[in-house]
Amino acid sequence: MELYDRVSLTNIREAVEQWEETTLQQTLAQTPERQPEFITASSVPIGRLYTPLDVAGMDYGQDLGLPGEYPFTRGVYPTMHRGRVWTMRMFSGFGTAEETNARYKYLLSQGNMGLSVAFDMPTLYGYDSDAPEALGEFGKCGVAISSLADMEILFAGIPLGEVSTSMTINSPAAIIWAMYIVAAEKQGYQRQQLRGTLQNDILKEFIAQKEFLFPPDHSMRLVVDTIEFGTQQMPLWNTVSISGYHIREAGSTAVQELAFTLADGLAYVDACVARGMKVDDFAPRLSFFFNAHNDFFEEIAKYRAGRRIWARILREKYGAQDPRSWMLRFHTQTAGVSLTAQQPENNIVRVAIQALAAVLGGTQSLHTNSMDEALALPSAKAVTIALRTQQVIAHESGVAHTIDPLAGSFFVEALTNETEAATLHYLKRIEALGGVIPALEGGFMQREIAEAAYRYQQEIDSHRRTIVGVNEFANKETPAIPILEMDPQGYERQLQRLHAVRSGRDNQATQNALRRLAAAARAPTVNLMEPIIEAVKAYATLGEMCDVLREVLGIYHEPVFF
Repeated sequence: MELYDRVSLTNIREAVEQWEETTLQQTLAQTPERQPEFITASSVPIGRLYTPLDVAGMDYGQDLGLPGEYPFTRGVYPTMHRGRVWTMRMFSGFGTAEETNARYKYLLSQGNMGLSVAFDMPTLYGYDSDAPEALGEFGKCGVAISSLADMEILFAGIPLGEVSTSMTINSPAAIIWAMYIVAAEKQGYQRQQLRGTLQNDILKEFIAQKEFLFPPDHSMRLVVDTIEFGTQQMPLWNTVSISGYHIREAGSTAVQELAFTLADGLAYVDACVARGMKVDDFAPRLSFFFNAHNDFFEEIAKYRAGRRIWARILREKYGAQDPRSWMLRFHTQTAGVSLTAQQPENNIVRVAIQALAAVLGGTQSLHTNSMDEALALPSAKAVTIALRTQQVIAHESGVAHTIDPLAGSFFVEALTNETEAATLHYLKRIEALGGVIPALEGGFMQREIAEAAYRYQQEIDSHRRTIVGVNEFANKETPAIPILEMDPQGYERQLQRLHAVRSGRDNQATQNALRRLAAAARAPTVNLMEPIIEAVKAYATLGEMCDVLREVLGIYHEPVFF
């Protein structure tokens, strides 16, 4: 079902050539274009004009289709945002569990539709708050969680069976998830009632963010353990959020973000199938997490191409028969790397544009960054503006009234096709290197990202790329916006609670649980989730459990690639 016949395309080509020779040339002779070339945020050249000639080979049924149907280019659900708007999540976490709990309750009162937990650096690296390695990092980039006691306080007064919670945690994901599960059970909820998403994407840590603990093969085991456990016991939970966000934040292009993320997702599919799981049992609960950067149309094209690629590969390569397995469902966060400390109010505009691209690209949930995040963790006022940005888009802009409104745009469709082709080329290169793990161990993705980041910075430094308020339209004014201040006594309270946990628990039971966890870790075929849950119930701390796993599984040291 091709969209254009040959006679029409010939007529259009002749009309375009005539336009170029007459109308265009006359205008250029009087008023040259404002720069010699135009490029996307990823340095992809943009043409002057797009016509049916740029999408001449498109087949409506095979390449576009209808919303909620294969290949899902136009969206994974039949009514998309007409049925319900995307879930609005505000990434939150700082200081103590008490402080973050108060922020959650504030956000929920303001219309936030789901919770999103940011953890501090010691937690991300599997250390208790009083570990020497944690010194000076308590609560700085997220909330500190060292034991079940912290998790219980974090969600005190928040019914975990009624909210959806996303958790940004990777190497210690199984442990933090177990704490959440036990905290919910202590509130009286069953595991199968819980809804949410565990980031849990360890491959992107090796590629971009570098918050890994264990070697890649053991790290993959833990991810598969969580997917298997969730498939069997928690049907509403997304047990891994395969994340391109951090790949983009490290400096990748849009195509690299999409390609490396999809490659990671396929690696998890391969690992689960190797475990003996059926693809249609677990694939419907796989979810993705993408960046929304500044280039409006490039981002929309990225999301549309991603849905089409994932659907085709899951159906054609893996033989998935459940249409839910073909759906690329994703959360989006606006680009933290695009925020500037200079003229921070400009970030409100950047975030609005990025959020609009995510919505028009068909996101299922969305986090909008706050204007002050280049300076500090977001203040209550800044985070409220970020939430209101989503609400204005949802309820005032009209963009959610129809599905995939940019479909059929010659430019958007051409850019979607180009993004798809470039992404598939990367996937073939990674496959030729032996797959994701051999590729990252050899530094392939890391080098590609580093080169893209260097090129982008060169374009800024040479003024080929304009960053408003930074290399153009700058001023010397010092930002005058309120900065979040954490409770100065929070660290002491955290240490006191941690000491109370250790002194008040049944330490013999705790040690027994840790020994059982160590024994399970030594048995490659044992799923570690139940032993971890038992250790959590015995109030073993995050650091104690991670130390057991570090001892048994080992610690990964990345080779030097540059």
